[in-house]
Amino acid sequence: MFGSGSAERPSRWSRARRVALLTGLLCLVPVLISYVGTIAQRSDSSLGIRTVEWLRDHGARGIVNTVENWYYSLNAPAKGGPALRALPAQSGIFASRTSVAAHHRGVHHYRPPRIRPIIHPALPGEGMWHATFAGGGSRPPVLITSFRPDPSYPELVAGVAWIDHTRTSVQLYPGLKEPAVSIPNRGPMEVPHALRSGLVATFNSGFKLADSGGGFAYDGHTYAPMHDGLATIVRYRSGRIDVTAWHGGATAGPNVSYARQDLPLIVDGGQVNPNLSNGPEWGATLGNNVYVWRSGVGIDRRGNLIYAAANDLTVGSLARILLHAGAVRAMELDINSYWPSFITYRFPGAGRPANLLAGMTRSPLRYLTPDDRDFFAVYLR
Repeated sequence: MFGSGSAERPSRWSRARRVALLTGLLCLVPVLISYVGTIAQRSDSSLGIRTVEWLRDHGARGIVNTVENWYYSLNAPAKGGPALRALPAQSGIFASRTSVAAHHRGVHHYRPPRIRPIIHPALPGEGMWHATFAGGGSRPPVLITSFRPDPSYPELVAGVAWIDHTRTSVQLYPGLKEPAVSIPNRGPMEVPHALRSGLVATFNSGFKLADSGGGFAYDGHTYAPMHDGLATIVRYRSGRIDVTAWHGGATAGPNVSYARQDLPLIVDGGQVNPNLSNGPEWGATLGNNVYVWRSGVGIDRRGNLIYAAANDLTVGSLARILLHAGAVRAMELDINSYWPSFITYRFPGAGRPANLLAGMTRSPLRYLTPDDRDFFAVYLR
């Protein structure tokens, strides 16, 4: 009897282990189906990015956010370091002789003043605006520059773009996956081929709506409820574009062509939002004080858009860059190295695309094929 009981006990444990293993494998089947189904979908993002996004959307958001915060905290830039001897070249610059000639003939039009250098002595060309589009004539529709925004980090260089609202029209396009709302006709999800003859720039939109909690209105329809008080880039039927705190209720009115929300304003009334140092509003994925690639868009006193981006920024340092560049109101757009893009085009037909900063991860061909995220396109008018 002793021998029989001893042989029977391992057999029961063995069956229990097999049952537990089989149960675990069966539980994994829906997970694997979900993951494989997501990875098999059309996308322009890398496998690693899609995997991380799938984990965020399927219960592991907190774990992913914690790991990202640890990573960026451990790799935060050290203060000080050697001073730069020259600014990194911006490949999108076009030396416009027409603009210079018109100035000498006494033809004047508004150009933003040079961004005042913060670190002295200033480097050659620091904060000076340059045209990007060869067909812009004496009034360039887009100007770009770069400057060092923080004496504590003398190797940090911010890229800034200025968009003349009198010469351009800015359109919003949904992406393949974002916003994750039901839009009957998402459109081309890239810059339409028929409109590329007038394309002068493209730039990234904001956070995923699941992270920002913001609203989305497109082509006169509200697909995600708008929230009063949130930062919004909005275009009206008149063609006027603004960056403002929304106070229009849950549904965008008939006078709104599109509206895209993303967290509260980081600059308002010509001042940095006082909550940036300790407020929770910018901590949905990475905390507001984590040093990471960040991008933002603002509007100046004349109604022109200002875009800015750089690596190793907090929300506060991004706000100060936009304010220093002339924004009176501004909002944060997408962050992390994979998402910020500002691309200029030197020639009609999307010819000679170039990133605002050489360190931007994505190809300047982005937005000329369907993209996962919604984005903005700037056209000459």
